[in-house]
Amino acid sequence: MSHPSEAAEASPRPTRPLPAGLRKRFLPIGIAGAVVLAGVGVHAAFATPSADALIAEVYGGGGNSGATYTNDFVELANAGAAAVDLSTYSVQYLPGAPTATSKWQATPLTGSLAGGGRFLVQEGAGAGGTTALPTPDASGAVNMSGTTGTVALVTGADPLTCLTAADCAADPRVKDLVGYGTALVREGSGPAAGAGNSASVARGATLADTDDNAADFTAGPPTPQNSGDGGPTQPPTTPPTTPATTPPTTPPTTPPPTGTEAKIHDIQGDTRNSPFAGKAITGATGIVTGVRNYGSSKGFWMQDPNPDANPRTSEGIFVYTGSSPTVAAGDSVSVAGTVSQFYPGGAAGGAQPITEITKPTVTTVSAGNPLPAPVVLNDKTVPDAFVPSAGGGSIEDLPLRPTDYALDLYASLEGMNVQISDTRVVGATDPYSELWVTVKPKQNPTKRGGTLYTGYDQPNSGRLMVQSLLPSATSPFPTANVGDTLAGTTEGPLDYNQFAGTYALQARTLGTVTSGGLQPEVTAKASADQATVGTYNVQNLAPDNPQSKFDALAQGLVHNLRSPDIVALEEIQDNTGATDDGTVVADQTLTKLTDAIVAAGGPRYQWREIDPVNDKDGGQPGGNIRSVFLFNPLRVGFTDIPGGDSTTPVGITGTGDSTSLTASPGRILPADQAWNTSRKPLVGQFTFRGKKLFVIANHFDSKGGDQGIDSHLQPPVRSSEVQRVRQAILEHDFVQQLETADKKADVVVLGDLNDYQFSPAVQSLTGDGSVLTDLVNTLPVKERYSYVYEGNSQVLDHILVSPNLDDRVDYDVVHINSEFANQTSDHDPQVIRLRP
Repeated sequence: MSHPSEAAEASPRPTRPLPAGLRKRFLPIGIAGAVVLAGVGVHAAFATPSADALIAEVYGGGGNSGATYTNDFVELANAGAAAVDLSTYSVQYLPGAPTATSKWQATPLTGSLAGGGRFLVQEGAGAGGTTALPTPDASGAVNMSGTTGTVALVTGADPLTCLTAADCAADPRVKDLVGYGTALVREGSGPAAGAGNSASVARGATLADTDDNAADFTAGPPTPQNSGDGGPTQPPTTPPTTPATTPPTTPPTTPPPTGTEAKIHDIQGDTRNSPFAGKAITGATGIVTGVRNYGSSKGFWMQDPNPDANPRTSEGIFVYTGSSPTVAAGDSVSVAGTVSQFYPGGAAGGAQPITEITKPTVTTVSAGNPLPAPVVLNDKTVPDAFVPSAGGGSIEDLPLRPTDYALDLYASLEGMNVQISDTRVVGATDPYSELWVTVKPKQNPTKRGGTLYTGYDQPNSGRLMVQSLLPSATSPFPTANVGDTLAGTTEGPLDYNQFAGTYALQARTLGTVTSGGLQPEVTAKASADQATVGTYNVQNLAPDNPQSKFDALAQGLVHNLRSPDIVALEEIQDNTGATDDGTVVADQTLTKLTDAIVAAGGPRYQWREIDPVNDKDGGQPGGNIRSVFLFNPLRVGFTDIPGGDSTTPVGITGTGDSTSLTASPGRILPADQAWNTSRKPLVGQFTFRGKKLFVIANHFDSKGGDQGIDSHLQPPVRSSEVQRVRQAILEHDFVQQLETADKKADVVVLGDLNDYQFSPAVQSLTGDGSVLTDLVNTLPVKERYSYVYEGNSQVLDHILVSPNLDDRVDYDVVHINSEFANQTSDHDPQVIRLRP
C-alpha cells in the first residue's frame, strides 16, 4: 500500500469527525530531499533528542508491597513551547528481558500536551498502596514491573515489534524510549537505575535528553503530575488538618483574567508564529463563525469584524475549549487565555503551526450578530505558486506573502470565514467525511476530472480539503467522486488539517454534490497471441476480510482487467491477518481470492510466492504482507526452479536462449539492508508460447516519515526516499545482469514502487530509461496516475519493461478505485498486452 495506507504498516488534536484512534494515519507526500545512500537503513530514532514530547517519569511499583500509590504510571513532559497533539501517539511497555514471544503492550493516547506541560498516563493497579494517582490524562491496564522494563512513546497505536535496542532504534515510530532496572532495550550506555516499589525513575527539572537512560534518569519517590498540575506532587504522608476557623459563607469572587490586551490580528502577527506565543492575553474580541463540538479538538473560531489594514495578519483564530463550547455562531465574545503555537502531530513532523487560544475564559457580549463577510477563494484570489522556499529551513518566521503563495494566503486567513462556490471534486469522499476540491479548475487537470501531480515543483495550489461542522445525524456528509462538483456555496472558517497537504474549510454551510458521471474503466481485449500481465495492490487482504472485498477484487480482475494471464498482487497477508501469532503462510488468503475469481467467471489461477520471515517485511504488524504471482495455467507456464526461499538470493545462470534464474520463484538480495522492514522483490520465470518471460513483482518501502508538501520546512525532507533509491539500484543491477546475459530477454518489472515516475528511485531503477522503460511515461500526460492522495492524482504503481519490448506492448492504467468514494483498494490496477 502506499503512504499511510500502509498505516497498518502507519494533531493538533484531531479535527476529524471520528474519535481519535479510529483513523488510519495517512502519511504526507514529501516533495524534496537529498539522496544520501550512506544513510540507507539507518534510523535516528535515538540519535536526536526530543525537542518536545518525551518520557519524564516511569513508575512500575504501583500497588506493590511498600508502595504508596495504587497504580503504575508513565508521565510525559513537553520540553518545547508549542503544544503537541497526543492523539497520534501511544505509550507502550515491554518486559525488561524480552524473549522471542514477548509482545509490546500499547496504551493509545488522546488530548494535547501543552508547551512546558505534563501528561499523566495511568497503568495497571496492584493490591497494595493507599493513594490514588492524580486524575490521569489517559489510562491503560498494563501491569509494569516495578524493577525492570522498557517504556516507549510511539507514533501510532500499533504495537512495536522490535525486541532489541538496535531494532527499536531503527524503528522510526519510536519518539522516545526509557529502559529501567536491567532492561535490555534501552537508550545509550545502560538503563535507568534504582526503580522499585517505592521509587520511580525520572528526568531532572531541565528534562535533559541525551539519549542515554542511565545518565538522564535518577531514582526517587514517585511524583506524578497530570496536565492540570502546577508542580510536582508528593504522596501525602499525613491527613489534612481540620481548619481552625469556619470558612466564609460567601464564596470569594473569581479574580479577573490577567494578561496583555490584544486584538486577534495582534495575536496572529504577520508570520506563521505568534508574537504572543506562550503568553497570557485578554480582551480578544470577535464574532463566533463556527463551533466544533466533536472529537478531542472541541472549540470555536471567532473573527474580529474590525480588521486592520495589513493583509498578512489574520482576523480569525481558534479557541480551544477542550469541552463542548457554550457559544454559537453569531455570538459576540471576549476571550482571555494563553496563546499557543500548535503543531499537528508535533513540530518534528513538519506540520504548519496553528495559533490558538487555550485555557480560555469566554464572555458572551451579545448574540445574533451578522457574521463577517467571507473571503472568496477562487482561481483569481489563490496564487498559482504554492509555497516559498527557505533552502531547507523553516518558513515560520518569514513575513507572509499572501498574493504570491497559496500556503501564505491560507496562513493569512487562518481561522477566518471563507467561501468557495461550484468547485470540482479532485479527491473522493473518504470514510472520515472529508473530500478535496480545487478552486483552480484549469490547474493540471486529468482526463477524468482530477488534478495531476506532475513534479515536486507542482504541488497544485488550488487543492482544498472540505470538512463539515454540521451534525451528521441531520446533515450527512455528501458522497462524491472525482469529477463531481460541489455545487452552490460552501462557507465556514479556514482551519489547518495535517492530513490535507494544505488547509481545510470547516463548512458551516455545505454545498450539494452534482455528479460528473465518472464510471470505472474496462481495459481493451487482448488478442490470442498477446500475453497479458497485470499488477494490483489489494490493500492488506486477509482471510477475515469481508467476502464482499474478495468478490469486488475478483470482479475487478475478471471484468475490468479481463483476467490477465499473470497478475502480481501486493499486500497479501498471512492466514491470520493482523494477528501477530507467528503465522506466515498465506494459502487461505489466496484460496479465498482464487475461489472468488472462479465464481466471478474467471480462470482457476495458480499461485507462486515465498513466505517472509515473520515480522520482517514491514506492513501491518503481524500481517506479513508479501507479493504474489497469480497465473492462468491454460495460457502461460511457470518454470519452477527449486532453491528459492525467504533468505536465499536468486541469481542468473547461462547466456542467450539458455539464460535462466537459479530459483523460480526467488527473491533479490533479501538480506541486503535495503530491504529492512520492507518487502523483497519476487522474481518468476514464465513461458508463453514457448518464449521465456521474466517477471519481477515489487512493493518498495513506504513513504512513512516523509514531511508533507505543506511542511514549514521548505523544501521538505523525503527521508524514506533514501531506502527506495537503494532498493531501486539493487534491482536495476539485477535486471541489467539479466539483459546482459540475454540481450533479447523479455523482462517485466511491476508493482507498487511507492514513488513517482520523476523520482530519484524510479529513475535509478530504469537507468534513466536505458535498462527499463517506465510505461506510464508513454501515456498522454493527463492519464499518468494510479492513486489519488490529498487531491493530487499521482503515480505510485508502475509497469516497466525491457527496452526490446517497447514496440510490442500496450499499456493501460485501469481506473476503478482511486477516484471513487466506494473503493475496493486505494490503488488502481494496471495491465499490459505484449507479444514476447
